[in-house]
Amino acid sequence: MGTNVAPLRMQMRRRERGLYKNCEFTASEEWGRYPAHAMSPIIGITADFHENRYRIGMEYPSSVIKAGGIPMILPPILGMESHYLAICDGFVFSGGDDPRMEEWGIETDPNTTPVTKQRQAFELSLLKELQQHPEVPVLGVCLGMQWMCLLAHGTIEQDLSEPCASHHNNDTHTISGSLGSGVVHSHHHQAMTSAGSLTVVATSEDGVIEAVQDVNRLWYIGVQWHPERTEDVQLGQGLFTQLVKSSRTTETSIS
Repeated sequence: MGTNVAPLRMQMRRRERGLYKNCEFTASEEWGRYPAHAMSPIIGITADFHENRYRIGMEYPSSVIKAGGIPMILPPILGMESHYLAICDGFVFSGGDDPRMEEWGIETDPNTTPVTKQRQAFELSLLKELQQHPEVPVLGVCLGMQWMCLLAHGTIEQDLSEPCASHHNNDTHTISGSLGSGVVHSHHHQAMTSAGSLTVVATSEDGVIEAVQDVNRLWYIGVQWHPERTEDVQLGQGLFTQLVKSSRTTETSIS
């Protein structure tokens, strides 16, 4: 059973509103001044773990801020899932290295760079908790989308062959589908061969699954590309804008 986080999140929201109720805000205030965003949705962003450091690309929080949200970086610490769920109105599962496939009874390809066991265990645990909360918006980026598909019983190609591999490894290419059409920036050597119970909403010209969605949830979208580095507004910053907008619905429903 999932944790009932609505009462906890409500307490956090009431505490936040009490703290800032006497502040005056203007739309022009810089993002670095927290009070300007005190009433905005809090968006949790998963962090990588490397050489005893938690780290994340600065484009992720910048994109959340541009969308009107408050970014909160989430260290991959098992046991913190319910606390993050209590605080955050939406989530971004960021990109990273490759899944350790033993989790699904498959040998990890020797050509992969496996994600740390700590990060994999934490992010899968958090994503499983979120399955109990369809009202909470989630954006999966690259590795994040792969987590979504694998948990939905999808299948993955662990090492793309040429010429497909060159089109997706740190390059731009065109995608199209119901999610939108345009040029995106990608950096991956793996790809989903099926999305399981999720709906495919975009593919590349060479047939690679580029975006998936759970139509039974408020807003649950995974993209194989990196929207935080994509210049196309709809397929880049627009996804963060949609995430934050949907998170406002979550915030309002439990305020």
